[in-house]
Amino acid sequence: MVVKEIEVKDLVTKSNLPVSDYVINPYVGCPHGCKYCYASFMKRFTNHKEDWGTFIDIKRCSKKLSKKKLEHKRVFLSSVTDCYNSYEKEYELTRGVLEQLVDIDCYLNISTKSNLILRDIDLLKKMKHLEVSISINTLDEKFRCDMDNASSIQERLETLRILHENGIYTVLFMSPIFPYITDFKKIIEVSKNYVDRYWFENLNLRGSYKSDILNYIKNNYPEYLNDYEEIYKKGNKKYFEGLSLEIEEYCKKNKVCYNNYFYHEKLVAEKVGKK
Repeated sequence: MVVKEIEVKDLVTKSNLPVSDYVINPYVGCPHGCKYCYASFMKRFTNHKEDWGTFIDIKRCSKKLSKKKLEHKRVFLSSVTDCYNSYEKEYELTRGVLEQLVDIDCYLNISTKSNLILRDIDLLKKMKHLEVSISINTLDEKFRCDMDNASSIQERLETLRILHENGIYTVLFMSPIFPYITDFKKIIEVSKNYVDRYWFENLNLRGSYKSDILNYIKNNYPEYLNDYEEIYKKGNKKYFEGLSLEIEEYCKKNKVCYNNYFYHEKLVAEKVGKK
């Protein structure tokens, strides 16, 4: 890993994400190195030449979070890094952010793939409006290992359980859903006793990682290659349109609380249009 410390003027940036008004990213880059990570596009703006997942910048910021700016706003932690990546153990930037947010009455959502978040459960329990979303898109540990360097599936499920038992609102973020590989029903069945809400997002392939994922499917799931090419080379939307309806019908029938973010780009465009 290439690690360096950088000075920034502000940790808070305005957000176009459907679920937030502001985002806080304590780090640049992420050692989880998810093969499908959309955040790899950040290299265009940060001038990093290293492969995604092999660098991290530690943000140093003397400016305190603005209570006036964030009060009663929706804050997302984080959008282009995992705020609980392994370097958080040493640098504790996320913990420092939480120590400030405790006194700010905002609506905070923390998204992570790491059980390191349990270290800060003392602060999390003090938050007035908090959701914690843990990303899980498979129960197959081999597939998970092929895709990221974050906590194991069992560790993530256990994290959701512990958070839930401590009165924290839990979200299982089923993202990205891989066609024919992600079994959304099985994931719900094993986690429904300690998950308050499910978010669903389909796999989008763009940029340099599109060919990487398609090559992975070719080598590991050749039986699905034609289907993936139909979706990601020919632009056929039928699979995800059908899956979207199936998810919504299942959740309504089984009284599962959920949000469907399959049309993420459309939601972002609608949000921008309202400004």
